[in-house]
Amino acid sequence: METKEQIIQTEYSEIMQKSYIDYAMSVIIARALPDVRDGLKPVQRRTLYDMYELGIRYDRPYRKCARIVGDTMGKYHPHGDSSIYEALVVMAQEFKKGLPLVDGHGNFGSIEGDGAAAMRYTEARLQKVTQEAYLADLDKDVVDFVPNFDETEKEPLVLPVKVPNLLINGAEGIAVGMATSIPPHNFAEVIEGVKAYMKNPDITTAGMMKYIKGPDFPTGGIVTNKDDLLAIYETGAGKIKVRGKVEIEPVKGGKERIVITEIPYTMIGANIGKFLNDVYSLVESKKTNDIVDISNQSSKEGIRIVIELRKGADANNLCNLLYKKTKLEDTFGVNMLAVADGRPETLGIVPIIKHHVDFQYELATRKYKTLLAKELDKKEIQEGLITACDVIDLIIEILRGSRNVKDAKACLMYGETQGITFKTKSSEKTASKLHFTERQAQAILDMRLYKLIGLELEALVAEHETTLKNIADYEEILTNRAAMAKVIIKELDGYKKSYQRARRTMIANVEAAVYEEKQVEEMEVVLLMDRFGYAKTVDVATYERNKEAADSENRYVMSCKNTGKICIFTNTGQMHLLKALDIPFGKFRDKGLPIDNISNFDSAKEQLIYITDMENLCASKVIFGTKTGMLKMVNGAEFDVAKRTTMATKLTEGDEVLLVAPINGGETLVMQSSKDMFLRIAADTVPEKKKGAVGVRGIKLSDTDLLTSIYLLHEGESMSVTVKDKEVALHRLHIGNRDTKGVKK
Repeated sequence: METKEQIIQTEYSEIMQKSYIDYAMSVIIARALPDVRDGLKPVQRRTLYDMYELGIRYDRPYRKCARIVGDTMGKYHPHGDSSIYEALVVMAQEFKKGLPLVDGHGNFGSIEGDGAAAMRYTEARLQKVTQEAYLADLDKDVVDFVPNFDETEKEPLVLPVKVPNLLINGAEGIAVGMATSIPPHNFAEVIEGVKAYMKNPDITTAGMMKYIKGPDFPTGGIVTNKDDLLAIYETGAGKIKVRGKVEIEPVKGGKERIVITEIPYTMIGANIGKFLNDVYSLVESKKTNDIVDISNQSSKEGIRIVIELRKGADANNLCNLLYKKTKLEDTFGVNMLAVADGRPETLGIVPIIKHHVDFQYELATRKYKTLLAKELDKKEIQEGLITACDVIDLIIEILRGSRNVKDAKACLMYGETQGITFKTKSSEKTASKLHFTERQAQAILDMRLYKLIGLELEALVAEHETTLKNIADYEEILTNRAAMAKVIIKELDGYKKSYQRARRTMIANVEAAVYEEKQVEEMEVVLLMDRFGYAKTVDVATYERNKEAADSENRYVMSCKNTGKICIFTNTGQMHLLKALDIPFGKFRDKGLPIDNISNFDSAKEQLIYITDMENLCASKVIFGTKTGMLKMVNGAEFDVAKRTTMATKLTEGDEVLLVAPINGGETLVMQSSKDMFLRIAADTVPEKKKGAVGVRGIKLSDTDLLTSIYLLHEGESMSVTVKDKEVALHRLHIGNRDTKGVKK
């Protein structure tokens, strides 16, 4: 019988929405976020479990990382090998993890951003603490196991981690629509915090912070906003300001040097190189002249970045400049997001510890239930063997008189004597009263004769007493929460004693860095720019002595204040701002610097139309003229902006600026087109507009005609141009109306 094909029609947007939500949840739960119970992401959990399964323990030889990665990928984590290897490498890096979980052998990268060697070269094994506090008791049914991706293996849903790893090692990960960023903390402090919560579940965040002072980064440094930590730990989100540790050392000759011995956690990797480049930039941009040299002398012993200073430099003030302008002071964004009860949740420090403690009670309950069951089994067998030893002669008689094991076992369990030959009726009568359990009967049948030796019997009785004591202890732990808490705390104290280390990050309230720039003495200077765009400034006296040469050799000569700003207008309608202090100040014969190097002006793409200083620009009105004949007047004060580049005028496609000039009153404009059309108008007929406006039409041009030049004539000024070998006196042209055709010459 044929089955009919069934077509289900669904809205495409609904399918996309459902698929994306499924994908997002997969990324959130099964990839990017750690579980609040063990503080591990799936890739970390699977890698550690695989190492445990492979027997790569702390007291055994290292194994190739390629083997670990391949086994993890084949059994538990069906993703790229690079993601597994990167997770393995990070778990071995002391500068990233407060408590490294993997013992790496070989090149596992450096704090300066060098990557680890390929996995075929490096080797690894578990750390002792990982084995004792993260993977112990897996054989005691303390956590649930689930099928792996192809249902050929079983993997733990969560590792039975005995310490709050989420806080100790922190976490960072980007999911879909959310991200986690948890700083690492001090091992001993976190354990004290757990103990405090177990003794007082109503403890407040402030109370918890008596034990957990704040983050403890592996790179050390200084947390500068101690007062903000309470709100961050209460809400689970906020910003921690971290500063590097700086020492000022005296050097021969009365000089000093700044030595950075600890860096912010955020500077790990490529950011150390960026910090060095930022310091170079401060010198190049003349933010400071006090730095003579910088060198990175870091080694395996630790960070050491040395900044040599010139004699008389204010080292403390320079440190403040580094805090403000470089990554030496940085922000660590905190967002304590983790998977709790199967869903992502932002948690404060007390809820994180609550989840951890609840998990510890669950682990302990399952562990001691398993141990109790084993001890009860042992008790049953031990009691059977002890009883058997008391009637060993009868048992031997039963075994010798039985035709098979089945009859002997039936006699031991139920007193069935049929088919068994006894020496006496009294023996048979005693045998009929036996009632061993099945397990006891089997243990008696399996017992070896040497167990009848006196010392062996004594050992059996002593073992039975130990078993009874263990049963009593386990039942007490399982029925009395205080007894269970005592056991958990004792275990935590053991870990603390073995693995604690001194705090590396200092927690303090530090005032924001204030850099006091040296005040420059204001003076009048003359800007000189040659035809190649090389600019310099000289003092007025130098210019006066070399006035003739300066005027003839330079394209632009302009006086300005050394503390002022220079405005460069270009044919593309842009205005570039440049500080006069950025222009080299020196001798008349100094070459100077290209204007391209010290401003956003690009001589390859644009032409300089007009240059002035901001003080003069703000005091005047400026007229603009373009190739398509558009004109406008703009108040110069509109250009007093902070941006290095701003739009001075709006241009239509294909248009460009031909004229930018200040207007004082009484001037006339002469527009010349490519078809030799001329129009002279009074400048004051051009309306004032905003800098973002296009302007108004100054001349009517034919469809194919464009302006080639716009001339500004001051009152009484004479000017002539040559057109087809014929001289045209611009000052004698009739003054016409704006937006007319003009005259042909």
